Amino acid sequence: MRIAQVAPLAESVPPPGYGGTERVVHYLTEELVREGHDVTLFASGDSQTSAELVACSPRSLRTDETVVDPIAHQVVQLEAVAAQIARFDLVHWHVDYFHFPMSRRLGVPNVTTLHGRLDIPDLGPVYDEFTDMPVVSISDDQRLPLPQANWAATVYHGMPLDELEAHSKRGEYLAFLGRISPEKRADRAIEVARRAGLPLRIAAKVDDMDREYFETKIEPLLDADHVNFIGEIGPEQKNEFLGKARALLFPIDWSEPFGLVMIESMACGTPVIAYRSGSVPEVIAEGVSGFVVDDIESATKAVARLDELDRSAVRADFERRFSAERMAHDYLDVYERLIADYRRSHTVPVPMVDEGAAAGV
Repeated sequence: MRIAQVAPLAESVPPPGYGGTERVVHYLTEELVREGHDVTLFASGDSQTSAELVACSPRSLRTDETVVDPIAHQVVQLEAVAAQIARFDLVHWHVDYFHFPMSRRLGVPNVTTLHGRLDIPDLGPVYDEFTDMPVVSISDDQRLPLPQANWAATVYHGMPLDELEAHSKRGEYLAFLGRISPEKRADRAIEVARRAGLPLRIAAKVDDMDREYFETKIEPLLDADHVNFIGEIGPEQKNEFLGKARALLFPIDWSEPFGLVMIESMACGTPVIAYRSGSVPEVIAEGVSGFVVDDIESATKAVARLDELDRSAVRADFERRFSAERMAHDYLDVYERLIADYRRSHTVPVPMVDEGAAAGV
């Protein structure tokens, strides 16, 4: 199959640090290439891929200090896809709805994975209008704000089985990994660790937009004796950081569409204690890969129950449900169905011939 993967330009594919969408695009692209498909990746020029790379910006927009208007680069990316559209059986977009008006007119099957939050009122009119654009959710919960969207499937994220190593030994600290922002609630993680009497290590990125929140709400809490703030870490450091933790704390305060860090922790054999919100109940197998909790008190009690969990079972649940191979096969099923539907709907009917008239009778 000839497939175009269109990634956001904000980060490279894969990203050197934080960047869930681009990392998932990388995992999917590499698995499709490994299975013999002809894949072209439209991404930033500093991306690393086994597919054919079409560079739509010199490097990731977040790291390019000369970028003032990122939309200009996104327009260039749209044109790059349109210029080569005849090469593809299907285009898989990962750039939200930005391409919808163009994709409606390109004459090639397409699908869009929606990676972000959808509980924004402005999105309603977009999906009211573009009911012909097939979209994929990354959890069933993510769909709830937009029931009118043209949902083609739910495909959970996956990652290579050898990306992270399973750790059989229980760690001595709790971990928080991801981004410092109001909805990620690092403050809750700090309080849970304090009540549980365990050290907490925080490996997290601080975006410019969250700098004030970090400095006013989180930074004052970092002076506590049980807290060690490490800052942003890259993929090569995740194995040790997560694998040596007793558990990952995921105390979110929003409807997280998926939460890639949860399956990264599971890949290391490290259970997850997560608040019941968004995709969490779909990702965490209660009592197997972790505990789903509702408040700080129940989270603290869950820490005390971690010895009930078998780290090998945590890893096994990851392998069964969240491999890159499973993800790619789910997407291939979607691709094949959409291509078949497109061909059926665009087949020109053969006109009925009156044999008598044709013979001049």
